[in-house]
Amino acid sequence: MAPKLINKNLNNEKNKELQKYKDTIKKYQEFIKKNFEYVGENFSQKVRSIHYSGSKKEKGIYGTASKKDLEELKEEGIDTQMIPWIEDKDN
Repeated sequence: MAPKLINKNLNNEKNKELQKYKDTIKKYQEFIKKNFEYVGENFSQKVRSIHYSGSKKEKGIYGTASKKDLEELKEEGIDTQMIPWIEDKDN
Protein backbone atom coordinates (compact mmCIF):
# COMPACT_ATOMS: atom_id res chain seq x y z
CA MET A 1 0.00 0.00 0.00
CA ALA A 2 1.33 3.44 -0.91
CA PRO A 3 2.04 5.88 1.92
CA LYS A 4 -0.36 8.74 2.44
CA LEU A 5 0.95 12.02 1.08
CA ILE A 6 -1.32 14.29 3.08
CA ASN A 7 -0.61 14.64 6.78
CA LYS A 8 -3.01 16.61 8.98
CA ASN A 9 -0.19 17.36 11.39
CA LEU A 10 1.74 19.34 8.78
CA ASN A 11 1.03 22.99 8.14
CA ASN A 12 -1.15 24.04 5.22
CA GLU A 13 1.80 25.05 2.99
CA LYS A 14 3.42 21.62 3.32
CA ASN A 15 0.11 19.89 2.55
CA LYS A 16 -0.31 22.06 -0.57
CA GLU A 17 3.20 21.15 -1.70
CA LEU A 18 2.60 17.44 -1.09
CA GLN A 19 -0.70 17.63 -2.97
CA LYS A 20 1.12 19.21 -5.92
CA TYR A 21 3.54 16.26 -6.04
CA LYS A 22 0.66 13.81 -5.76
CA ASP A 23 -1.17 15.52 -8.64
CA THR A 24 1.98 15.34 -10.80
CA ILE A 25 2.40 11.62 -10.09
CA LYS A 26 -1.27 11.02 -10.94
CA LYS A 27 -0.81 12.81 -14.30
CA TYR A 28 2.14 10.53 -15.11
CA GLN A 29 0.04 7.51 -14.13
CA GLU A 30 -2.79 8.60 -16.45
CA PHE A 31 -0.32 9.01 -19.33
CA ILE A 32 1.20 5.59 -18.68
CA LYS A 33 -2.19 3.86 -18.44
CA LYS A 34 -3.24 5.41 -21.78
CA ASN A 35 -0.03 4.77 -23.69
CA PHE A 36 1.49 1.58 -22.27
CA GLU A 37 0.33 -2.01 -21.92
CA TYR A 38 -0.07 -3.28 -18.36
CA VAL A 39 1.61 -6.67 -17.90
CA GLY A 40 1.29 -6.93 -14.12
CA GLU A 41 3.61 -9.26 -12.23
CA ASN A 42 4.98 -10.59 -15.53
CA PHE A 43 6.96 -7.42 -16.19
CA SER A 44 10.45 -8.95 -15.90
CA GLN A 45 9.60 -11.92 -18.12
CA LYS A 46 7.83 -9.78 -20.70
CA VAL A 47 10.57 -7.16 -20.94
CA ARG A 48 13.22 -9.87 -21.37
CA SER A 49 11.15 -11.48 -24.10
CA ILE A 50 10.90 -8.20 -25.97
CA HIS A 51 14.57 -7.34 -25.44
CA TYR A 52 16.04 -10.67 -26.51
CA SER A 53 13.69 -11.23 -29.45
CA GLY A 54 14.62 -7.84 -30.86
CA SER A 55 10.98 -7.23 -31.70
CA LYS A 56 9.58 -3.73 -31.46
CA LYS A 57 6.22 -3.28 -29.80
CA GLU A 58 3.79 -0.58 -30.77
CA LYS A 59 3.23 0.18 -27.09
CA GLY A 60 5.68 0.14 -24.24
CA ILE A 61 4.88 -1.96 -21.20
CA TYR A 62 4.54 -1.36 -17.49
CA GLY A 63 3.99 -3.59 -14.52
CA THR A 64 5.48 -4.56 -11.20
CA ALA A 65 8.92 -5.90 -10.40
CA SER A 66 11.02 -6.27 -7.29
CA LYS A 67 14.19 -4.27 -6.74
CA LYS A 68 16.15 -7.47 -7.29
CA ASP A 69 14.42 -8.03 -10.64
CA LEU A 70 15.22 -4.47 -11.71
CA GLU A 71 18.87 -4.89 -10.70
CA GLU A 72 19.09 -8.11 -12.74
CA LEU A 73 17.52 -6.42 -15.76
CA LYS A 74 20.05 -3.59 -15.48
CA GLU A 75 22.91 -6.12 -15.32
CA GLU A 76 21.56 -7.65 -18.53
CA GLY A 77 21.64 -4.25 -20.23
CA ILE A 78 17.87 -3.79 -20.19
CA ASP A 79 16.93 -0.21 -19.35
CA THR A 80 13.91 0.19 -17.07
CA GLN A 81 12.58 3.00 -14.92
CA MET A 82 10.87 2.85 -11.56
CA ILE A 83 8.25 5.44 -10.71
CA PRO A 84 6.11 5.96 -7.62
CA TRP A 85 2.56 4.65 -7.99
CA ILE A 86 -0.34 6.01 -5.98
CA GLU A 87 -3.52 4.00 -5.48
CA ASP A 88 -5.92 6.81 -4.71
CA LYS A 89 -9.07 5.38 -3.15
CA ASP A 90 -10.62 8.86 -2.81
CA ASN A 91 -11.14 9.41 -6.56
